[in-house]
Amino acid sequence: MSKKCEICGKGPLYGNNVSHANNKTRTRWLPNLQKVRALVNGKPKRIRVCTSCIKKGLVQKAVK
Repeated sequence: MSKKCEICGKGPLYGNNVSHANNKTRTRWLPNLQKVRALVNGKPKRIRVCTSCIKKGLVQKAVK
């Protein structure tokens, strides 16, 4: 299961943690993904969506 939003395609960002002594170690920042039961092509489906897409209203949640 990839760590990617199924709506906008947002994925992990890569970079360095830099200490006070200027030591650099690699790190990655993950998007805030949530499993949501949403309507996809008119049918309910469980998808992984970032919270920014949920806040923007790009996801239409399915009702049970």
